[in-house]
Amino acid sequence: MGGFTLDDILATRKPRDSWWTVFMVDPLACRLALLVANHTSITPNGLTRLSMLIGFASAAAFAEGMLVAGAVLFYLSFTVDCMDGKIARLKGTGTPFGLWLDYVGDRVRVVCCAFGWGFGEYSRTGDTDVVLAAIGVVVLDLFRYINGPQLKRVKDATRALLEARLDGQYVLAESVLRARPRTELGRAAAEFGQVAADDGATVVDLQKAFHARFPWYDRFRVFLVRHRVRTHMVSGIEFHAAVFVVGPLFGPKALVPVSAVAGALLLAFEMSLVYRVWLAARQVPSTAAEKQKILV
Repeated sequence: MGGFTLDDILATRKPRDSWWTVFMVDPLACRLALLVANHTSITPNGLTRLSMLIGFASAAAFAEGMLVAGAVLFYLSFTVDCMDGKIARLKGTGTPFGLWLDYVGDRVRVVCCAFGWGFGEYSRTGDTDVVLAAIGVVVLDLFRYINGPQLKRVKDATRALLEARLDGQYVLAESVLRARPRTELGRAAAEFGQVAADDGATVVDLQKAFHARFPWYDRFRVFLVRHRVRTHMVSGIEFHAAVFVVGPLFGPKALVPVSAVAGALLLAFEMSLVYRVWLAARQVPSTAAEKQKILV
């Protein structure tokens, strides 16, 4: 077996991740991944399938009213799910099919666990609110994973339109920062809104309107990036953690209110992403005079 070290595993972590993953899951997932990498021959797809099996066990526990066991199993399922990518990057054993399996496995786990505690609690109490909450969890989860790719399409279309309108004479501020995300120069530029291309090209900022409305955002983002945390503070991962780990640990009466609060926060953050993309799309100049509005 391999002689990998913990530093090797830590190097496979994503540059930025959800705060739940960074602080609550990765410390355990990295150490388990080290054991798997050094002492087993299990593949990333094998870990994904194991994660799905544990997820099904979590759903079964929820259905039987064993909420704490279900919460622990869901946490373990997600932890194993975080390990497959690390092993794939460490050993170079990832496969294209693994991307599909990982994505679909996550959706199946959420649906099974939501209906597990939803209909499980309904069968014991007759409370229809838990069924509605379970349906709401599934709908919001699907919305979040539909919204993400669509927003990316809008971003790509906005950039293409910008390039056409400006005849390819400019470079995007985000592209400049992405090319040097971990340097002191990149961090300072992000913090103070002073971005310059290395080759002297004119830089445009599609987020200029957003920064004008929320001047504190860049400082907040820089703080989070330094801790490997992305700015989308309530993503699908935090939503799942609240619904399937935190809520069940507090008992049956907490399922509906925790799901409602988590769902509202998820929807609010998704709408903030939509708002930001909408502002960026409006920044594309239609006339020569408007070009100056998006220059850094």
